[in-house]
Amino acid sequence: MLGTVLLVILILLLIGALPNWGYSRGWGYGPSGGLGLVLVIVLILLLMGRI
Repeated sequence: MLGTVLLVILILLLIGALPNWGYSRGWGYGPSGGLGLVLVIVLILLLMGRI
C-alpha cells in the first residue's frame, strides 16, 4: 500500500517537473531527470519487495 502511494506521488512530481513554462525552460533536464532517477530506484525496490 505504501509503495503504491509513493509511486503515484513520484509520478505526479515527475510530470510536474517537465519544463512547460517559459521560466522553467532554462532548467534543462535537471528536475525531471532527478525525479526520473528516484522513480527508477523506487520501482526497482518495489519489484524486489523491499518496499
